[in-house]
Amino acid sequence: MEEVVVIIGAGPAGLASSACLNRLGIPNIILEREDCYASLWRKKAYDRVKLHLAKQFCELPYMPYPPNLPMFVPKNDFISYLDNYASHFGINPRFHCSVESVYYDKIASKWCILVKNNKLQTTEVYIAKFLVVATGENSEGLIPKVSGLDGFEGMFMHSSQYENGKDFVGKNVLVVGCGNSGMEIAYDLFYWGAHTSIVARSPVHVVSKEIVFLGMCLLKYLPCRLVDFIAITASKINFGDISKYGIQRPTEGPFYIKAATGRSPTIDVGAVQKIKTGEIQVFPSVASIKGNEITFENGKSKQYDAIIFATGYRSTVLDWLKDGKELFNGNGMPKLRFPNHWKGENGIYCAGFSQKGLMGISVDAQRIAADIGLAWKGTTM
Repeated sequence: MEEVVVIIGAGPAGLASSACLNRLGIPNIILEREDCYASLWRKKAYDRVKLHLAKQFCELPYMPYPPNLPMFVPKNDFISYLDNYASHFGINPRFHCSVESVYYDKIASKWCILVKNNKLQTTEVYIAKFLVVATGENSEGLIPKVSGLDGFEGMFMHSSQYENGKDFVGKNVLVVGCGNSGMEIAYDLFYWGAHTSIVARSPVHVVSKEIVFLGMCLLKYLPCRLVDFIAITASKINFGDISKYGIQRPTEGPFYIKAATGRSPTIDVGAVQKIKTGEIQVFPSVASIKGNEITFENGKSKQYDAIIFATGYRSTVLDWLKDGKELFNGNGMPKLRFPNHWKGENGIYCAGFSQKGLMGISVDAQRIAADIGLAWKGTTM
């Protein structure tokens, strides 16, 4: 099957890319391995989750959120927004299509995409002039290697498998990671009646949603260093010194770290207060596991019924992309940083890899569509 543009991945980045191409009248298809679009949100996001940034910073191209939605959009409302987005722009991904291999045919000057249709149990080949990799930064959950984990007598999972705490009532649960997912899941577990601990493996800025909103607005007018100073000062006033509870603050500011590394500050949803009261305990990194007893690097140990790893994701691009690797580094992320990350050679692009959330996805999609539009018109004139 020959196409003008093939988009791989039907998450927000794939939907936004298709919408922008559709507006320009450029034929395109989306290949998605799951049975739905936005599967990360539909199947792998816990019930309590909301967008961590105000909705005006999370719009996909050419469609604002309904005015009646709250500033920080809940999971189900965001999924409804995506449903309306796909319908409005006439986006119909091809589901159950698992990309096995992609290479560039230099003779034909086109991309060859080998796909396994998991529903029909058939192999399909797509040929495209342009290729948009929209599988994003969060393709596969990462669980670190921990001594004794294979013999852990309780249950363990990645945070992408966590829905809510109803199955953990009265149980001792350890959450590994104090980023946004880790802190929010720890609070959710406490809310459901679990005895919760959290591992703070590395320093992290803890802020409120209001501090992030203020910082995002101020960055339009003030240098990052000054915005970081304001954010850290506001955080100290809001939370006090939380280092004595086991959570250390990085030396660099939260917005500088976000711009330099893509790592977001942790937005508190109530966990900090529970940490201060001792209702949620904080430990350093896990040293070893024996049976259901976990020993930490400070020498302390405790027995747990379950472990939830909120330890991030990895890109799986290099599992199937055989050419076009000048665009991606060894971790499956773009070699160049925002705003120069989105375009490679021979008509390959990437959307959703800027580490700037939904706002970055929106920028990527518009740039990609405009660039393809210019090239496509040149070949069809």
